Amino acid sequence: MCLGVPGQIVSVSGAEDDPLNRMGRVNFGGIVKEASLAYVPEAKVGDYVIVHVGFAISIVDEQEAVRVFDYLHEMDELGELQHGE
Repeated sequence: MCLGVPGQIVSVSGAEDDPLNRMGRVNFGGIVKEASLAYVPEAKVGDYVIVHVGFAISIVDEQEAVRVFDYLHEMDELGELQHGE
């Protein structure tokens, strides 16, 4: 199953003048992965985003992110994060 996973942006890198090259390090409950921020140019450190196949596709509020993350954890669907998306 393909799905987006919520995570919190912990750092942002890339060209300020080219939003297509912005990358973020995203924390998924202790697992940190790189994700493109090209689709969410307004995203900043501390924001929660939904990441699908290496791309942050939307910004979500913290309550929604925690709720979804807890649900995925209960379903044991987070193992893929440890092995790569």
